[in-house]
Amino acid sequence: MEQQYPESAVVFRNVGQLYFPQTRVECHYSMTSAHQWSSRDWIGIFKVGWSSLREYHTYSWSLVPEGYAEGTAVDCCALFQAFYLPRPSTEEYQFVYVDKVGGVCARSRPFTFCSPKPLEELETLKEECDEEDGDEEELLLVVPKAQLLQSQLEESWREKEELQQAVEEAKQQIEEERRNSRKVKEEWESEREAMKEQISELLENLNHKCDALKTVEGKHLDVTSSQQNLNTELNQLLEEKVQSQQRIKDLEEDIKALADREEERNTEMERLKEILKKACNQIKLDEEKKTLLKAAHDAALAEVRGLQLRLESSERLAESLRRELRELGTRQGHAHAELHQAHLQVAQLGLQLSEEKLLLREERTNWALEREASRQAAEADQKKLEELSSEVCRKEEQLREERMKMDKLEAGFGMRDHDADGDAHLCARRPGDTHDQAVHHVS
Repeated sequence: MEQQYPESAVVFRNVGQLYFPQTRVECHYSMTSAHQWSSRDWIGIFKVGWSSLREYHTYSWSLVPEGYAEGTAVDCCALFQAFYLPRPSTEEYQFVYVDKVGGVCARSRPFTFCSPKPLEELETLKEECDEEDGDEEELLLVVPKAQLLQSQLEESWREKEELQQAVEEAKQQIEEERRNSRKVKEEWESEREAMKEQISELLENLNHKCDALKTVEGKHLDVTSSQQNLNTELNQLLEEKVQSQQRIKDLEEDIKALADREEERNTEMERLKEILKKACNQIKLDEEKKTLLKAAHDAALAEVRGLQLRLESSERLAESLRRELRELGTRQGHAHAELHQAHLQVAQLGLQLSEEKLLLREERTNWALEREASRQAAEADQKKLEELSSEVCRKEEQLREERMKMDKLEAGFGMRDHDADGDAHLCARRPGDTHDQAVHHVS
């Protein structure tokens, strides 16, 4: 076997132990896909122990079969004519493959050149020939035994190479068919998984939409009932107003103590009004800039959430004031001032609620162009508006209790009482009107 180097991209094959200089020498070698062949590559015959590429005895250019493609494995053969071969001797030689830059790619095992012995290694061959008269005669050919063996060996090598090449081609075809089969199977699997994911996503979206629709319907019913309760409570407050007018004088000192707290509540309500005005301006600006509609809507929702948090804190404060009202229940004269201020606050909150619902209706009108996304956004806004309505109801109760304790409004009680009655009637009308508008828009 020839010497092979693991790092080499060229391998010599079927290198004999001896060659006859009287006949040409065939050098068989294989180039792997890792070798970059060049027309300037060459194969030289060197003495074993050579130290420089200039020490070659003879050389032949590296040739590749017709149709060779770079990056593919191929079997090649180089021919050395007898005229350039070394003389018979005991010196050992080897084939060396050199690339275009002078790099050694492969070396073969050592071999020698010798002459066949004269008589004891001669072989007689019979060859039939046809003469002109049609008679067949046998010719005897005497050739060196070594030459005969060399030719037989070369023939065996050629047959072996042909068989190996056929086996390699068959293996490549089988491997290519396997790769194609695996590729088709992987594509089918990926398509099936993608379809499964799409089906699951569609089912999940359908379930979410059904749940959201049920939730909106339930909250719509809750808002309707809360509006009815608010109207009932306003009627009760109007009845209590007549009874509480006779009890105002007894609570003058308590009203002075709560004056500071009322001023804080007024400041907070003014701040809430400013926030709502800013939200209204922001929404109008977003209508002119449709590309920024979603971002502005998110900002408005964030402001509404902040308002909800403030209303929740006001509700907790209202609860504490309710407890104080129970303690001051014996002093009933205090109810008129509270009712008067509650009417004013209810009127203000009613106006705010009407403005918010008007802005929400304008937003829904603009969002109607994007049907599915707009409907979801409108449902979300409707949900938040309903929550704000319930918060406003609770705020009205709180402000009604706080207004009972104010002394600064006592001087103008007659005028404020008249305004409060008008605002209360306006607020009593607007929740129902706004509710009808919201129901009409949802339908």
